[in-house]
Amino acid sequence: MIEQPNRLLSLDVFRGATIAGMILVNTPGSWSYVYKQLGHAQWHGWTFADVIFPFFLFIVGVAIVFAFSKRIESGAPKKDLYVKVVKRSLIIFAIGLFLNGFPYYDFSSIRILGVLQRIAICYLFASIIFLTGGIRWQALWSVVLLFIYWAFMEFYPVPGVGAGVYEIGKNFAAYVDSLVLSGHMWAVTETWDPEGLWSTLPAISTTLFGVLTGHLIRSKLTPVEKTMWMLIAGNAAMFIGAVWGGWLPINKNIWTSSYAVFQGGLAVTCLAFCYYFIDIKGYKKFTQPFVVFGVNAITVYALSILLVRVLDIVNITMADGSQITVRAYLYDTVFVPVFGYMNGSVAFAIVYVIIHYLIMLILYKKKIFIKI
Repeated sequence: MIEQPNRLLSLDVFRGATIAGMILVNTPGSWSYVYKQLGHAQWHGWTFADVIFPFFLFIVGVAIVFAFSKRIESGAPKKDLYVKVVKRSLIIFAIGLFLNGFPYYDFSSIRILGVLQRIAICYLFASIIFLTGGIRWQALWSVVLLFIYWAFMEFYPVPGVGAGVYEIGKNFAAYVDSLVLSGHMWAVTETWDPEGLWSTLPAISTTLFGVLTGHLIRSKLTPVEKTMWMLIAGNAAMFIGAVWGGWLPINKNIWTSSYAVFQGGLAVTCLAFCYYFIDIKGYKKFTQPFVVFGVNAITVYALSILLVRVLDIVNITMADGSQITVRAYLYDTVFVPVFGYMNGSVAFAIVYVIIHYLIMLILYKKKIFIKI
C-alpha cells in the first residue's frame, strides 16, 4: 500500500477520464456493432477512439515532470532516478507481454509490442530526455523525432513499394515491422503493427509534449496565465497538425507526425479546461469517479484487458450443444433484448466500465494506490 502524495487533481481527473474511455472503446459487446466514433478510423483520419492513446501518453509526460522535479529538487541522485525509470519501464513492458500471451503463451508467435509496451518505451525515452537536459533540449527532441520519422516515411525507397507511400501495410513503418517483428505482430494485421517500432518515434514526441506542458504548469506564471498559454499552444498545435496533414495524413495506425502534433494540441487544450475548472475554479463535485480511475490507471487498464480476455476464452455450452463465449452470451441474452444490437454493444461496454470503477473504488477507499 502506498500513500497518495500531493497531486494535481485536474491531471488525475484527465487521466481517469482517459482510462475510462480506453476501457469503453476496447470492450464493446460485439465488434460487429460499434458506433463510428467508438471505433478507430480505418486508416487516415481520426475518431473519438483515436484521441485516447495519445492523451494517455501526453499525461505520462506531464506526470514525469511532477514526479522527477520534486525528487531532483530534494537532492535525489540522478543515478537512482535512471534506475527507477528503467525498472518501471521493464515492469510495464512485461505486463504488456503477459497480457498479450495470456493464457496460452505461444512464444513462437506472441505479439511483442502493444499498448503497454508503447507506454513503457515512451516513458523510458521521455524520462531519459527529461533527466539529461533542460526545456530547450526536451523541445528540440520533440521536434527532431517528428521530422526524422517523416523523412524516412517520405524519402526511403521501400522495396516493392517505393518512397512516400502511406497505404495500409505499404509504408516505411510497416517495412521496419516486417524486418524486426516478423511473426510477432498484431494478429489482426499480421504484416504490420499499430504499435510498431518506427511509429513509436512520434509517440515519444507526444509524451514530450506532455513534459513541456508539465514545465508550464510548474512555472511561476499565475494559474490563469498558465491556462491561457495552454490554450494558445494547444490550438496552435492543432492548426499545425491539420495543415501538416495535407502532406502527411493524420493517421493513428502509423502514428504520423501530423497526428502526434494534432492530438498533442487537443490534449493540451483538454487539460487546460480541466485545470481551469477543477484546480482554479474549484469545481470538484463530479471528479471523484475519474480520480478513482486516475490514481490506479495502469492497474485498472491491465485488469480490464485480463478480464475481457477471460470472457472471450471461457465458453458456455448451449442447449443445442453449440458453444459461445461468455462475452457473446451476455451480449446476446442480456443486452441485445433490452437495447438492440448497436446500443446493446455500447451498454455492455458502459457496464464493463462501471464494474471496473467499483473494483477501483474499493482500492481507493482503502487508500491502496498501486504504483507500477
